[in-house]
Amino acid sequence: MSAVPDDHEFALLLTHDVDRPYKTYQSLYYGLRDREPAQLLELLYGENPFWTFDSLRDLEDDLGVRSAFYFMQERPLTDLPVRRWIDPESWRLFCGRYSLDDPDIVALIRSLAMDEWEIGLQGSYHSYRDRDRLEREKLRLESILDRPVLGGRQHYLNLDEPATWRHQRAVGMRYDATPGSSATFGFGGEYGIRRPFDDEFVVFPLTVMETALPDPGDEFDRAWGVLDDLLDEAVANDAVMNVLWHPRFFTEADFPGHTRLYRRLVEEALERGAWVGPPGRLYEQLEWPSGSSDARPSRREVAGR
Repeated sequence: MSAVPDDHEFALLLTHDVDRPYKTYQSLYYGLRDREPAQLLELLYGENPFWTFDSLRDLEDDLGVRSAFYFMQERPLTDLPVRRWIDPESWRLFCGRYSLDDPDIVALIRSLAMDEWEIGLQGSYHSYRDRDRLEREKLRLESILDRPVLGGRQHYLNLDEPATWRHQRAVGMRYDATPGSSATFGFGGEYGIRRPFDDEFVVFPLTVMETALPDPGDEFDRAWGVLDDLLDEAVANDAVMNVLWHPRFFTEADFPGHTRLYRRLVEEALERGAWVGPPGRLYEQLEWPSGSSDARPSRREVAGR
């Protein structure tokens, strides 16, 4: 049973994990490492090149597509035991994040949803094994949207199969887009979707994250070659291809080549007959197992619709 809508060669799912929309200590780190005074000036004058949402929306508008943005509520460093405050790993995981109480983030979420981008949940680092935490985070996001959240992805691709999916399903999520890698790419012979419980809960495996590609700033042709091959494989197998680009990677000065690469990916997918959009919208169009006819969400239930 194909998950690809009729009259399309394959499906391309566009997703963005919103984890660092503010450039904070990174300016200091890269300024000192690379002896780039411009990085230090960003910190001094409060500039924030990682806030790429306007340009990203314009890009997708121009392409005639929509995507999913997964927002998170990570615990702050101060919530951890004091002994963890000086741990470099704690700084990597918990510093430079944001809060769903931030008025700018709230306004962004509501604006994206109003303009038909999907809003999903990026479960915090430990929530993949903590159902209560996951539920609190989902409810907080839904309180901003004033509508249910359909699905999302776990931060850092943390996953305990099938326990994490049981937690997600129990708190009312309908899909997960987590299983995959930040360092490797490909379908691994798996071209469709998973239904781990043979019901309305589905899994969209991650095909490629931008971090797994050759750096398009230095090796654009190699990076595109990887995506070109994946598109060919998707067409040949009626596949569901799930891609992840973090919004900060659309900052040309810090991550050159990524905007161009993303645009080419979407343009080429459309040219090859792909259905292109967010996972929630594809979920709406899936065929359902016997006995699941009442599980299909209404269009109102899909965040961003």
